[in-house]
Amino acid sequence: MKEIKPSISIFIGSVLIALLSFFLLGLLTFITEKNSWISLVVISCCIGLFSFILVRFFIFRLVRKRLGIIVKNILSANSENFMKTSVSMDTMIDQVESEIEGWEIEKIKEIDKLKEQEACRREFLGNLSHVLKTPIFSIQGYILTLLEGGLDDPNVNKLFLERASKATERMVNIVDDLDQITRIEADSLKLDIRPFDMIELVQDVIESLEQAAKEKEITIQIKKESNAIVEADKNKISQVLTNLLSNSIFYGNVKGTTTIGIENVENYTFITVADNGPGIEEIHLNRLFERFYRVEKSRNRNEGGSGLGLAIVKHILEAHGQSVTVKSEVGKGSTFSFTLNRSKNNTVGLFSSRGVQIK
Repeated sequence: MKEIKPSISIFIGSVLIALLSFFLLGLLTFITEKNSWISLVVISCCIGLFSFILVRFFIFRLVRKRLGIIVKNILSANSENFMKTSVSMDTMIDQVESEIEGWEIEKIKEIDKLKEQEACRREFLGNLSHVLKTPIFSIQGYILTLLEGGLDDPNVNKLFLERASKATERMVNIVDDLDQITRIEADSLKLDIRPFDMIELVQDVIESLEQAAKEKEITIQIKKESNAIVEADKNKISQVLTNLLSNSIFYGNVKGTTTIGIENVENYTFITVADNGPGIEEIHLNRLFERFYRVEKSRNRNEGGSGLGLAIVKHILEAHGQSVTVKSEVGKGSTFSFTLNRSKNNTVGLFSSRGVQIK
């Protein structure tokens, strides 16, 4: 239902006051028989007109002044327009209502966002404590065993020290990854954009993970173009490939297959990392690139890694102006894809230590 404007409300109220006055004066006249009905009509109209003028030009002015102060206190950014321009009371009230409704909606959104951030913060802290518990408890157990006599046993001391060292190394990796994500999210990640051979980089990453692939008897294949020169930060893209390929190995099936595809599409090079592992349920795909997000069963955190690999992948590619996508089907495997800008001259070239190309 549409609300009645204040000026119309005042007019209707004045008419009602005039009618009420006419009724009361008419009743008085009927009792005393001293006044004519014409004079009653004139007097009633004068009373109604007086009430209209009183409210419209005096009380309204006071209300408008007070309302302007309220607007100035609540909506200081927009209230100057009300204070400087002479707008009607109806227009002013409409504008105030519109501004307050917008302000209310904005505040509700801010509150919802704060609640969401608080939930994410609690989840992040819970996931972080979960990730750190395993190496911390392992180190604690190894040290207690050594202190309780294992240090004197040559079959135990070296083995437990090596295991404690690996657990410590895992904690260091987690802290390093956290530090890197913090710098990326603070826009302090500096990229060294240069042309390089994507095929050569993929082969280097495969060689670095060859031992891990052999342990699970995973075959790594490459489907590549004859030439794929891209412009990006080579070290950062190497980290992207390492994280994606490591996940494919760690969470893939024993004796499985991982295929890395490199394809030139117009001004981009399209890179995919696909495996025939257990796959990921669709409900997890939207949150897969969140820090420490855990996909139970098929991707157990205890199998290794900091739980930050995919989040780092996402941030590095976004810093390059690109994005990463994932397609997965339970029981059939997963495919991660991203693009990079192709080099315009399609050559690598030589660069000085300061990053200046040498012709």
